[in-house]
Amino acid sequence: MNTPRYLLYPLFAALLLPAVATAAPPAAKAKTGTALPSDPVDDPLMISAGFLNGHPDLRFRMLGMEKMRGNDPTAAFAFFQRAGFYSDKVSQAMVAEMLWNGTGTPVNRALAYAWMDLAAERGYKGFVELRERYWANLSAAEQAQAVSEGEAIYARFGDEAAAPRLNQAMRREQHRLTGSRTGFAGNVKILVPGPNGVVEQIDGSKFYDQRYWDPDKYRQYQDSIWMTPRVGRVDVGTVSTVPVTGDRSTRIPEVKPQVDASEPQTEELQPDLDGK
Repeated sequence: MNTPRYLLYPLFAALLLPAVATAAPPAAKAKTGTALPSDPVDDPLMISAGFLNGHPDLRFRMLGMEKMRGNDPTAAFAFFQRAGFYSDKVSQAMVAEMLWNGTGTPVNRALAYAWMDLAAERGYKGFVELRERYWANLSAAEQAQAVSEGEAIYARFGDEAAAPRLNQAMRREQHRLTGSRTGFAGNVKILVPGPNGVVEQIDGSKFYDQRYWDPDKYRQYQDSIWMTPRVGRVDVGTVSTVPVTGDRSTRIPEVKPQVDASEPQTEELQPDLDGK
């Protein structure tokens, strides 16, 4: 019997792109006014101004997506793990899918479940559904292995360990940019050098909007994007959704968070804003 495949990869446009949109070239015309983009990485000037320096979750996820588009799944797998180290649930789900399907890494269905359980930690509907499908397709031995190995995954990558790292990165970068512990204040313009000496500007109130820099508001913003999207089951010739029933809470025992755990290592790159 063929094992069903649960794929996030074809959903780049339908599911992943809302939070990892491919940015236009930096030379794109600057947006006027203070209207916020649907997602900060939709605006190339936001990225050019250093936005991703304070958001390693998005930075490493974008690099992982670039590697997937460039047919380098092994490098993508490493970048998604690094984004997951900063509490990025989408990247944690991608790690799970790659482990489940053996993309860029050997197949390990028990470990894949542990990662998808982690991705569903906040109750995001699509990831909860995938978690339950994984569980239903594991043998009893694999289920026991998933619970056991999941403890180390949660200790290192769970929100209790990962969220403080992201919070620190956001606060450190905001402080560096503004020179104030209280964050952005005042009506300022951020100048962004572009190609051929062209300088463009971003309204500071957009760049420093608190939903991007306040840890609680940033979490609420992420939740607003990912709480309800569903992920369909993909089989040969069929596409359907499977309802989730029963207990949706994690099956992994509570563990002590390792906030100071070592960060996954990857090659150091910047996202390619030209999409080349």
